Amino acid sequence: MDITIHGADALSAPLRRAWHRAMDESPDYANPFLAPEFTAGIGRHRAGAKVAVLREHAEPVGFFPYERNSLGIGRAMGLGLSDLQALVHRPGVTWDAQELLRACGLSVFEFDHLVEDQRPFGHYVTGTFASPAIDLKPESEELGYAQWLRGAYPGLAKTTLKKERRPERDTGELRFVFDERDPRVLRTLMRWKSAQYRRTGRMDRFARAWIVALVEHLFQVREEHFTGVLSVLYAGEQPVAAHFGPRSRTVFACWFTAYDPAYRYYSPGLLMHLRMAAAGRDGVALMDLGRGEKQYKDWLKTRELRVGEGFAARPHPVALAHRMWRRPVRGLRNTVLAHPALRQPADRLLKAAGTLRSASGTPFPR
Repeated sequence: MDITIHGADALSAPLRRAWHRAMDESPDYANPFLAPEFTAGIGRHRAGAKVAVLREHAEPVGFFPYERNSLGIGRAMGLGLSDLQALVHRPGVTWDAQELLRACGLSVFEFDHLVEDQRPFGHYVTGTFASPAIDLKPESEELGYAQWLRGAYPGLAKTTLKKERRPERDTGELRFVFDERDPRVLRTLMRWKSAQYRRTGRMDRFARAWIVALVEHLFQVREEHFTGVLSVLYAGEQPVAAHFGPRSRTVFACWFTAYDPAYRYYSPGLLMHLRMAAAGRDGVALMDLGRGEKQYKDWLKTRELRVGEGFAARPHPVALAHRMWRRPVRGLRNTVLAHPALRQPADRLLKAAGTLRSASGTPFPR
């Protein structure tokens, strides 16, 4: 196996085509977060973003996107933003994790949404987690998704219909746009999400200029294997909820959802996801809701994917120090998230801190 290293935003057109071919040949790698367009977007803003290209008989057969700092500490591309990570390769390709780390100059590689079937990394996985998903069967089939949902949760369907009627009565007819191209609405979504992060005590991703620039860039990408899709729910002419996420040829990935707090009693987030699932899909067969326990995901999912987190490492003092620092933090977070008795008090504490922070915090730039 020959391995060469490239800048994440400097891949040639033939290498991108080979990467797309690997995505097409395996459903495990069809997610848009595994597309070269997402990696290139990160590479525009992160100096340490790289891609290792694996070749057999001079033919590119595998692609490993990662970020590396000056100490040789590596992390999955877009760690903290990406909802799926992997070494994307053609079927039948074998590789060795230690050889890969050496070629990349990494002492350790941290991941948190690794595709389940990455066997060379399997030894380094410290935990696996559910990533709920929706199989989007066409409504022309005997049991399409909307019919399945009505049968599985008749009470939810009835309640949702009532909630749809309320904003129509109060503010105007609901209108859903699956692929909105107005960048002003994208900025509105980011302002809503920024306020939500601060209100709930979470890290405000949109306080970071490079993430704002990344999302604005991906909104403009419209390729076969990666398209940035902004979906908006309007009441009359007023946007009340929005979602931005990427889609590939066959997978639509949920990413950033937010809504106008004035409409929170109408469950706009749930209405948004239902409308997205029912929208025209043009070949998209799977809607990936992403790792994390949320009630609406339990309602909407038809099955669960599995993703792993962990640290692939070589014998090196830097790798040991990094794991000693990061692993307890991840373990504590996962313990809290897995137990409602711990999660609810933690959420209350974060919201209280978020209230204090919002009172003095800097708003999202207009």
